[in-house]
Amino acid sequence: MSEITKCLFPVAGYGTRFLPATKAVAKEMLPILTKPLIQYGVEEAVSAGCNTIAMVTSKHKKAIEDHFDTHSDIENAIKSTSKECLVSNLNSLISSADYIFVRQKYMRGLGDAILTGEPLIGDEPFAVILADDLCYNADDTVLKQMVEIYNEHKCTVVAIEEIDTQETDRYGIVSGRALFGRDDLIRVDSMVEKPDPKDAPSNLAIIGRYILTSDIFDILRETEAGAGGEIQITDAINKQAKEGKVLAYKFRGRRFDCGQVDGFVEATNFFYSKG
Repeated sequence: MSEITKCLFPVAGYGTRFLPATKAVAKEMLPILTKPLIQYGVEEAVSAGCNTIAMVTSKHKKAIEDHFDTHSDIENAIKSTSKECLVSNLNSLISSADYIFVRQKYMRGLGDAILTGEPLIGDEPFAVILADDLCYNADDTVLKQMVEIYNEHKCTVVAIEEIDTQETDRYGIVSGRALFGRDDLIRVDSMVEKPDPKDAPSNLAIIGRYILTSDIFDILRETEAGAGGEIQITDAINKQAKEGKVLAYKFRGRRFDCGQVDGFVEATNFFYSKG
């Protein structure tokens, strides 16, 4: 299998938890300090070696496409001023990867969004980042850590963290056994989407970082709607897990759930405190 050079960003959702702010502004463009969520995610993808950024968008998300394009009017206005450096890092990020987009016509779940991105990915393994989950690590980024695991084992890898048992109905939950004596790596034998706490097989929750092998597209085509009437990526990955082809990784670092107001505020305070 080839190296991981493409990262898919499903960014077509409505962001209803942040209404009315997201009525006209894409939730992925909401800023943590002066940088939008989506830019943090793209920076992480590029740090992990991805040179193609593929985004599944909608007609309401044009601002995301515009953000990853040059803006000559602004650049000319701040040229040779102290503000010029404020866009230089973004322009460097823009030039470091190719950006391609496709629109998801209907909101039918994360699994459908990933399947919509198939023409952008092709027949190769790829990463997926959910911009809602903002991850921080002072050394290697979470996705870079996962790429190293993929390079060794050549199978699907999902990032996990321990959560409060009472929150399992918000996540995909995995079960399995430790691999090769490592306490941070699990061979997954099953996973279930948003189980009731009393039915959850563990408190190990999948967060918004995946490395998927290309057979996931064929599996998604055959996956029926699950929890919430949506096509769930967890259901599709579970089929790979039944064949022993999925690893769950307890990543090094900190994750902020910026899909929730509390997590968004927590992330803002954390990055502000870092200066």
